[in-house]
Amino acid sequence: MTILPSHLSSLSRLSRTLAGKAYQNARYFILVDENTYNHCLARLVSKVVPLQEAEFMEVPIGEECKDIAIATQLWETLLESGADRDSVLVNLGGGCVSDLGGFVASGYKRGIRYINIPTTLIGMIDAAIGGKTALNLDGYKNQIGFFNAPDIVCIEPTFLDTLPDKELFSGTFEMLKTFMIGDPEQYHHLCDMLLGGNLEIQPDMIARCAEIKDAVVKKDPKDKGIRHILNLGHTFGHGIEAHSHQIGNPFTHGEAVGVGMICALYLSVRKLGLPQAILDNYRNVASKMVELPHYSLKETEEILTYMRQDKKNADGEIRCVLLQELGAPVIDLAVDENEIRDALLKIS
Repeated sequence: MTILPSHLSSLSRLSRTLAGKAYQNARYFILVDENTYNHCLARLVSKVVPLQEAEFMEVPIGEECKDIAIATQLWETLLESGADRDSVLVNLGGGCVSDLGGFVASGYKRGIRYINIPTTLIGMIDAAIGGKTALNLDGYKNQIGFFNAPDIVCIEPTFLDTLPDKELFSGTFEMLKTFMIGDPEQYHHLCDMLLGGNLEIQPDMIARCAEIKDAVVKKDPKDKGIRHILNLGHTFGHGIEAHSHQIGNPFTHGEAVGVGMICALYLSVRKLGLPQAILDNYRNVASKMVELPHYSLKETEEILTYMRQDKKNADGEIRCVLLQELGAPVIDLAVDENEIRDALLKIS
């Protein structure tokens, strides 16, 4: 179940759902990080009555929390607190919290129910939806995880008022990606807004992105085929993100994907005949939200090292999603390393 924005508060609708028979024996545990503890937890429990007696567990902010040692600590806390198979883990946060919380819920006592309440734009339109849970391993992103869908995803847009512009831009890149593959009309509308300096994201745009993501996931819940279209920009983006953390000047996940989409569109122009104007327009939009990097040849080799470990690769080849035209993605295209170097050097 995904509770989308409407004229009624999503949190009020969640409260009614949790008061129902399906959750009558539930005991709740809320997973937060420092940001959501300070800015979102009180708002959640004031609106969702069944959560007012919940216990909460706090983890570090960002990718640092997606670690097996932290997952183990959370399992131990649940065990010591007497959490049973009827317990429900409520993940209140962005993509890192939902990735970690979904993983912990999937493993505890062979699986307990969990609910995602995303508090970031990137969580609302992408990370909290679809049932992918994940931890990182040895610096490589999302190498361990389960496919296990949450019982509920509750999307409450008012949480966005807690975010700085950098986080809103991060989610906006994922929104651009979603519309680029699934709704060209909305894509053009969003580009026009951003080029005009308007960052006011409307609830109906969030709901539309969630609908697109949910429809794709239902066709391919285990990510064996068509769901790969959601990875546009991500093969490059994960390498760019890891490299940025390595050099101490980190991109957010959304920013890295946004830069990675420039690379994917660059190769789409050269390999699939995507109109150059689409690349040029997108590059202009991206440059409004993030400073585009200039990579040296040495840095392209470092990024390639991470890209070679991408879990979407097959048969020793790096695989990418490219675009024939807006709304027409092509999955699992092998891209050789010289093409990757060329794309990384032509970002800006």
